[in-house]
Amino acid sequence: MLEVAGLSVAYGGLRALTDVSLVVKEGQFVTVVGPNGAGKSTLFKTISGIVPPTGGQISFMGQNLSRLSAARRAHLGIAHVPEGRQVFKTLTVRENLEMGAYQKAGRKAWHHTLDRIHALFPILSERATQFAGTLSGGEQQMVAIGRGLASVPRLLMLDEPSMGLAPTVADTIFERVSQIHREDGVTILLVEQRVAEALELSDHGYVLETGRMVLDGNYETLLRDDRVRRSYLGVADG
Repeated sequence: MLEVAGLSVAYGGLRALTDVSLVVKEGQFVTVVGPNGAGKSTLFKTISGIVPPTGGQISFMGQNLSRLSAARRAHLGIAHVPEGRQVFKTLTVRENLEMGAYQKAGRKAWHHTLDRIHALFPILSERATQFAGTLSGGEQQMVAIGRGLASVPRLLMLDEPSMGLAPTVADTIFERVSQIHREDGVTILLVEQRVAEALELSDHGYVLETGRMVLDGNYETLLRDDRVRRSYLGVADG
């Protein structure tokens, strides 16, 4: 479904990503983990068309994305839920969700999709007329994910959905993301610092460090790697 090959990105002459490659197959749950500043958010922004690459290629459903705008990529079925949620604070919850349904597929399926969003996040139905900026962090994250789902995506990219949330709220977000993948068949690409939980949900995981992919594999493979155990899972060698 998604293939990133030899991707490089630079800001002001400084390399943010160098020769990064990854593959996400249709129906998979794939996670990218790594420390702060590794380039994870830059990777997502480049895939969605916000940041231009300096080299490499990105293809989605066999189509080269290099000449397509961010808006056109969204119409192809790529939904990007950004780090920090970035809800429209002066719009209501319902208006935020409607903003995600501007593509043709989203408009066509709006009523069905809204029912599904409310089934996943009932609080959003209760808060429909409330300004998004007055919600808690967890509720704003639910709005952001719901807004992504409103576009009826084929690929849902989630950047740090648990960031800044209380553990119990983050657990709920993880459960809903897993439910979206399991029940709705949406392909998921996740960036997350709660490494153990994220990898356990995943079919495949990648480790990104200082702008380079240094390791990839399934949960069991990554769990056996001493570097992953020591740096991301807090498990001492041996």
